[in-house]
Amino acid sequence: MATVGGNRNGVHRASNLRTSSSFKSKLPPANVRRSSPASIGGVAESGRVRVAVRLRPRNAEEQVADADFADCVELQPELKRLKLRKNNWDSDTFEFDEVLTEFASQKRVYEVVAKPVVESVLDGYNGTVMAYGQTGTGKTYTLGRLGDEDTSARGIMVRSMEDILANISPETDSISVSYLQLYMETIQDLLYPANDNISIVEDQRTGDVSLPGATVLEIRDQQSFVELLRLGEAHRFAANTRLNTESSRSHALLMVQVKKSVPGGVDFPQESQNHSSLVGNLRPPMIRKGKLIVVDLAGSERIHKSGSEGHMLEEAKSINLSLSALGKCINALAENSSHVPVRDSKLTRLLKDSFGGTSRTSLIVTVGPSPRHRAETASTIMFGQRAMKVENMLKIKEEFDYKSLSKRLEMEIDKLIAENERQQKVYENEIERIRLEAQKRVAEAERSYVEVLEEEKTKCQMDYMESIKKLEEKWTFNQQKHAFNGENQAYAGGEEAAELKRLLQNEIRLRKAAEEENHFLKNQLLKFSKELESGNANGFSIQEVLEEEGLQKKKLEEEVRVLRSQLAQQSIEANQSRSYPERGNSGNPLLGIDSLTPLNDLRSRDGNNGERASIANLHEQVGLHKILSLLESEDANVRIHAVKVVANLAAEEANQEKIVEAGGLTSLLMLLRTYEDETIRRIAAGAIANLAMNEANQELIMAQGGICLLAMTAGDAEDPQTLRMVAGAIANLCGNDKLQTRLRSEGGIKALLGMVRCRHPDVLSQVARGIANFAKCESRASTQGTRDGRSLLIEDGALPWIVQNANNEASLIRRHVELALCHLAQHEVNAKEMISGGALWELVRISRDCSREDIRALARRTLTTSSTFQAEMRRLRIEV
Repeated sequence: MATVGGNRNGVHRASNLRTSSSFKSKLPPANVRRSSPASIGGVAESGRVRVAVRLRPRNAEEQVADADFADCVELQPELKRLKLRKNNWDSDTFEFDEVLTEFASQKRVYEVVAKPVVESVLDGYNGTVMAYGQTGTGKTYTLGRLGDEDTSARGIMVRSMEDILANISPETDSISVSYLQLYMETIQDLLYPANDNISIVEDQRTGDVSLPGATVLEIRDQQSFVELLRLGEAHRFAANTRLNTESSRSHALLMVQVKKSVPGGVDFPQESQNHSSLVGNLRPPMIRKGKLIVVDLAGSERIHKSGSEGHMLEEAKSINLSLSALGKCINALAENSSHVPVRDSKLTRLLKDSFGGTSRTSLIVTVGPSPRHRAETASTIMFGQRAMKVENMLKIKEEFDYKSLSKRLEMEIDKLIAENERQQKVYENEIERIRLEAQKRVAEAERSYVEVLEEEKTKCQMDYMESIKKLEEKWTFNQQKHAFNGENQAYAGGEEAAELKRLLQNEIRLRKAAEEENHFLKNQLLKFSKELESGNANGFSIQEVLEEEGLQKKKLEEEVRVLRSQLAQQSIEANQSRSYPERGNSGNPLLGIDSLTPLNDLRSRDGNNGERASIANLHEQVGLHKILSLLESEDANVRIHAVKVVANLAAEEANQEKIVEAGGLTSLLMLLRTYEDETIRRIAAGAIANLAMNEANQELIMAQGGICLLAMTAGDAEDPQTLRMVAGAIANLCGNDKLQTRLRSEGGIKALLGMVRCRHPDVLSQVARGIANFAKCESRASTQGTRDGRSLLIEDGALPWIVQNANNEASLIRRHVELALCHLAQHEVNAKEMISGGALWELVRISRDCSREDIRALARRTLTTSSTFQAEMRRLRIEV
């Protein structure tokens, strides 16, 4: 049964070096194994496994047994060489990255072997420090010495944690540690011995190996880490053999996980006036994750020398098998074998990332001077030589700290909830105040209405009684008069009585009308009270009346506009009737033009064949000169209708020559120069874009100052459709080889790049098309030898935008930008600026991932023919 022990190595003792009689140099071969980078993380960089050799001084037993023999190992640290004597006359020479004599201090060992790895871990890389050698050569002394009595004797584990703690911030960074041993092909937890069968989990996507069942402890200070190491060492298996009084019977693995925030991260304000803009601009802080693995391998041993038997013999077999599996993996990696047997042992699975993976690895091989163990020493040295042939691909591991961002967002949400509750309370108090005030006003209005109604009722009753009294008096008087007069007078009295009766009936009707009005007013008052009691302050009848009045006003304004438009149309009809009296009143050819607004290069999408035929033949019906004359009309609606007709006619290639001959191009440019109306400028720019598709028209546009007008319009306009039309016109002009220099000198390229401020995808696609056309013309001129010097696009600052949008989500923008990049790269004089601007990576991506075969082939041909690009790709080790 294995026994538990503390420090397993003796104190170093100095010994004299003996010179070799022969020199046979064995340099590490040039061919090294390159592993593929992981699928996640940052950009990969090469990192060969660094190997150092450390010589143990003779111990007391060797001083006695080997007193008459020279050491089998001779070191030349200044040349970083080691000589292994075969006999007194011959020796083999090996070179390592570092050669450490028996006098080397623990501090120097740490600085040359482990410190570069620790610094890489703090920068976000994985790192491994491993000790390999025969039993009793000082592996545990080098790695795990705690230095309780002598601080200078501290090993790599203790010194590594000191450096890590000195370079992190306790507020933002964290360190977690696991301490394990691999004993008899079983992974056991040294911090929690009951956890004695931990399984290995491998990520199928990335290939990363993890131990989710292992105990993980947070480290805050050096003292707690030392106590943790002391606890782990107490649980590690050790035994007494002939080679070592406390020989390790298991492989120990210390795993340190470091999470470090990147300096210069996003800072969140404590108070913000605009919470919505704050949340919209939040970006999570960046953290880097590094993992350090320190591996203290059990020593290889030969059974007849160690004297192991029984259970110790089984332990020795298991140790030798796992070390043999590790040696096979390193041999396969060194020889670039297609198969690496990492699954032959749990040790090789755990160290998969350390050899041939993404970790920065340092190996220290420990050897003894005794000639009795020359075979074991030679095997150890050859193991180190093969390990030097393995090259890892280092990758930094960065990720966003969403946990920190989530906490900050929760705080902001709590603030917003509290603010919302306060505002809700204020709103409810305001609603209650308005309701009480409305109830008070309703009560006052009701009292006022009741008083008025009572007064009106009393007045009506008094008038009614007065009228009855007068009528009765008149009727009595007539009766008396009738008694004294004759029949004629009786007849006249009868008529007067009938008249009085009619007046009485009128008074009765007036009374009923007054009562009905009184009843109606009461109903209105009741309805008004119910509306106020509903609690909706915006539901007042007065507000509804105002809204209805506003709608009526808008309808009336719309009717006025329609009437004005109809008046303009009737004016054109009248002119047409006077010009062509024989056609009669057959209809207005300008009707329906509003439905043909020039969108998408001013080509009508209306499926009505009648309307398209009417617009297409409009210059034959009305006369093109007549239509162009309407462009100068004082009526804005007539002017808009006329420019729409011209724009739609310009969309057909057959009409373009007639429009230019009739002076239409000059009129359209005049509209851009004279009017600030956005609709007129948009349609006029679209018509010019259609005319600019013809090469002859392009020179006319430039001759009449068209590019300056288009540039001025691009600088003033804000409407995306206007900018799209202007960008389309400039893009068409960019495809003319003869106009390149003049187009740039008159501000065409600057205007094109200035329109990217809009960020509308239609505008950006036209800008990208123009840049692609310009770059293609430059490439053609350079190939023909008619132009040299740097690209005008690069001089005007177009390269950053091109690189930024080379992988745009919109396929149309991406295709044009990729084509522009390929054409710019064909001219060797642009290569250096494109490399410094990041265009090389985009060209490599295009050559591999572009969806169009012709663009992909053009990028590949450009990269392979350019000497500047080829030199940079060799430096970066990029293959196309």
